[in-house]
Amino acid sequence: MRTLLALSLLLLPLEATADTITTQPPTDMDWAATPEGVRFAPLVGDRFNEAYMAMVELPGGLVSPPHTKSSDMFGVMVAGTMTHVAMGEDPALGTPLGVGAFYHIPANVPHISSCVSAEPCIAFLYQDGAFDFLPVPE
Repeated sequence: MRTLLALSLLLLPLEATADTITTQPPTDMDWAATPEGVRFAPLVGDRFNEAYMAMVELPGGLVSPPHTKSSDMFGVMVAGTMTHVAMGEDPALGTPLGVGAFYHIPANVPHISSCVSAEPCIAFLYQDGAFDFLPVPE
């Protein structure tokens, strides 16, 4: 898992120089909520225009509608328990992903993401292109 995170850092353009340590305590993260209650805190990159890293928080019990993303998404769970299943599969049968779990959602794969815990689900995200959420008719 550390190797994946280290490699993802190499793939992103950083504004700081190579000899600058960047730190950001959770209390300094700039969380912004979507109308659905999903919150994002940017870490590196502008998620709407380029590859990025961010923290994401989904409310407990949230089940997304089927959707795709046009870039690969990689995540590591920090809190709560999530599932990600391909469209057409029963979300209740997804593999529970708790703290420390890794997931990869390939680009253009219709899927449903669920926060199956009562507590919010928080994940570290890396996406190798700009963020998008493209609904897929059921």
